[in-house]
Formats: sequence, structure tokens, C-alpha cells
Amino acid sequence: MERDFQRSASVRASRRQERNNLQYRAKDTEGGFFSPGRLPQDYPMKIIWKRGFIRLVLVGGILWMLLILLALLFHVWSCQSSVAFFSAICNKEGKLFFMLDTMGLVPKPQHRCPIPVVDDPDKIIIPKKRSPEKVIKHLSYVMEDEVANNGSQSPPLFGGHESWSQREDSFKLKSTMKVHCGFIQGGGAEMDPRDVNYVKKCIFVVASGIFDGYDVPHQPSNVSPRSQKLFCFLMVVDEISIDFIKKNVTVRVDSDGGQWVGIWRLILLKHPPYDEPRRNGKVPKILTHRLFPQAEYSIWIDGKMELLVDPLLILERYLWRGKHTFAIAQHKHHRSIYEEADANKRRKRYARPLIDLHMKIYRYEGMKPWSPNKKTVSDVPEGAVIIREHTALNNLFCCLWFNEVDLFTPRDQLSFGYVVYRLRGMFKFLMFPNCEYNSLFILHSHTREHSSKVEWVKSLDEFKGNNSALKESRGGLGLWTPYPGNLDSVVLPPVARASKAG
Repeated sequence: MERDFQRSASVRASRRQERNNLQYRAKDTEGGFFSPGRLPQDYPMKIIWKRGFIRLVLVGGILWMLLILLALLFHVWSCQSSVAFFSAICNKEGKLFFMLDTMGLVPKPQHRCPIPVVDDPDKIIIPKKRSPEKVIKHLSYVMEDEVANNGSQSPPLFGGHESWSQREDSFKLKSTMKVHCGFIQGGGAEMDPRDVNYVKKCIFVVASGIFDGYDVPHQPSNVSPRSQKLFCFLMVVDEISIDFIKKNVTVRVDSDGGQWVGIWRLILLKHPPYDEPRRNGKVPKILTHRLFPQAEYSIWIDGKMELLVDPLLILERYLWRGKHTFAIAQHKHHRSIYEEADANKRRKRYARPLIDLHMKIYRYEGMKPWSPNKKTVSDVPEGAVIIREHTALNNLFCCLWFNEVDLFTPRDQLSFGYVVYRLRGMFKFLMFPNCEYNSLFILHSHTREHSSKVEWVKSLDEFKGNNSALKESRGGLGLWTPYPGNLDSVVLPPVARASKAG
């Protein structure tokens, strides 16, 4: 019996020793060597290093979170600080913010960001009085084409035959002014009398446009009952587009003969004034105040866009809250018109030599590339959304902007900053962040892509001889009318591509 007990104890001791040896061997193998029956000499040091590393990571993470929290608290404090240096960090239009941005120390905004609109459209108080007219007291428009009245055989043009001297005078602000502003008698773009009567009641307008059958109307989302009663939703179309729309969506005809697609009232413009559909689209976009003269406020959105925000919230956010009268978004990539022109040439948005000629005229007339020294956020807008009160000064600005589109290229983003420059700071506007612009709508693709032969022209010589038909017969005539200055010595500023997408 005693012998069996000793044998059992011996077996148990032997098994215990084998288990210990296996544990030691496993630890030795993790360390990169094998030494049965004993611990490695540096085993305690490895345990210390591992524990120290874990503690270091935890402490580092806690410190990093505290640093981020401290930075956020400093940012909130600096924005409210009375110290000019600190408060300048939050001023996105200031030189300090721009300097930090160029150094990469300012976080880039997201593609979409929340818009700080009020919660309830029913609680918005609409201003009882219009903004005061401090600069322009009376604005009227040239209605007859002077060249046609002088016995010329040339048919009237929608934009008229504006001379270089008339163009120059139009930038000199006076209390009473008369300028070219489209809609020359006999120049095209006539509205149906039923639509003329309908828009007379439209004080608040959401306007859009479809030309050459590129799109179908997209219904706005989140429109409150108050805004449905307050706003007229007007979709301006040409005859090609209205035929295309009728084939693809349901068009309702009311008792007065008005044509509707959902909330949109279709406004037909007969006899499009230009050969180029893109230039036709600028008529309702820029000259909204001419098409709808009773309107006091308007929001323009491009035809391929679906509006996501209640229009009354938009007016409160971008006009009334900050006492602005004109608001437009900043371009996502470009701030200088010369950058935008370069991008248009690369993307073949219009004839390259005509874009260069357009820019040479602006350079000759003193238009400098955008820099932080300018008082504007950017010279290049994202023009698919325009929010405005129809004041006399805003109406004048839109007339002058349209005249540049009529004279030169239909790329209106190239002309916006130039007109701002020529008005010498008298035209005030809000240019809001691009990420907010992208939160206003959903962008839908065109039903087909626009194409024009003029987009592929590489030199002015291609417009001569048998190819002279490439010239637009009713628009862009400023590019073919002898310019009073010598452009031969004009050198366009060098352009660095802002981004791969730009």
C-alpha cells in the first residue's frame, strides 16, 4: 500500500514538472529561442516592456483626447473673444484665416454641411418694408435696337447692339440710369399672354429653366404649406423642352390654359433669342426681374436640381437674417476667373480661343486674379443657386452681368466677378460656403449631354471661310466687334490647377 502511494505521488510530481516545462517552452518559443526546463534570463524585462508599452498607448490616447478638447474649447472661446487676433481666426474672410488655410491648419469643410435654418417656416417674420434704395433711385431699360432704327437691315437682337462706349457708361453709377437689359422689341423670348397674366401675382418666386430638352422638372422636397401658398414655382422652358416634357412626364392643364408639372408652372418662351441653348438659359437665370417684374424676392435653381430646403427658410437664412439682398455660393475649386477660364478650356465648355479673347479683354481692363487683398471671398460663384431681393441696384447688377454674357461667352461664372470689380465695391452680396450650397439640393444628371461644334474650335482661323457659320449670329458679338484697345500685348496671368477635379 505504501509503495502504491509513493508511486502515485511520483507520477503526479512528474506530470506537474512536464506541464511547467511545456509552459516554459511556449514562452521561450515566443521569445525566439528554445530552452527547456528554465525561464529565459530577460523574461522579466520583456514583461515590463509589454506592460509599459500598453500604459504608454493608453496615456497617449488620453492626452490626445484632452488636446482635442482643449483645441475645441479654445476655438469656441476665440470666436467670442474681444481680442482682435483671436476673433480673426474665426473670420473666414480675414487674412489670418486665409494664411492659416494656406498652411493647411484649417480643416477643410465637408462636401455637404448643415444649413443653420430656423426650425419652423410658420414662425418666420417677413419684413414689412423693402430694403432702402441708397444708390439707384430709378432704373429703366433700352427697349428698341438703335441699329435697326437707323435703317440697318440687321434684325433686332435680344440684347441689342450695345456699343463699347455704352457698355463703359453702364458701369458708372448714377441715381437715374437707363441700360441694355435684354428683351429688345422683336428680339425673341416672348411669353404667352396667359403666363404674363399669371406671373403678375407672383411676389415670391422660385424660378428654374430647361432648354433644348436637357431635363424634366424635379419636384422640390420639404416645402411647407405656407410656402406653397406664398411662392410661385415657375419653370421657364422653350418649345423643344415642353414637347420633351410632355412625352416623358404628366403635364396638367388648368381651366385657364396654364400647364403644370406637379408644383411647377411651365412658362413657355417662344422664339429663343440665341443659337446657343446655354446662352438661352441665362435669360431666366440672370434676368429673373425682367421676366417677372412684380416679384420682390426670387430664388433661382438650375433645371437639373431638386430643391431640398423650404424656400422661406432660404430667404430668412441668406437674406433677412444678415440683412443681405443678394446671396450666391462660392465655387468649390476656383477663386480667380482665370482659373475658371482655364478649367472651361480643359473641359471644352466653349471655344478655347474665344475664352482667351474674353479674358484678355478683362485683363486689359484691369481685372486682377483673386487674392486675399480683395474684399470679396472669391471672384467665382457657383451660379446654380441665386437668392436675391429685387432692388434697383441688384437689378442693375443682373443687367450688367447679362450684358457681359450677351457680348462674350455664355460662361456666366467668368463675368460675375468682373462686374463686381467694375462697380467698385458698391454692389454688396453674401457669398456663402460651397458645402451649404451642396446641402440645398440633389443634383440629377441631364437626360442627355449638350454638344456644340464651337466647343471643339482650337483657333480663331477656324471661324473663317467656310466655317464662318460656327459664329453665333445673335450672341457673343463683342468677340467679333473691333475692340477699342490693343490686346496684342496682353498676357494672361499664369494659372496653377487648383485641384484634379477643378
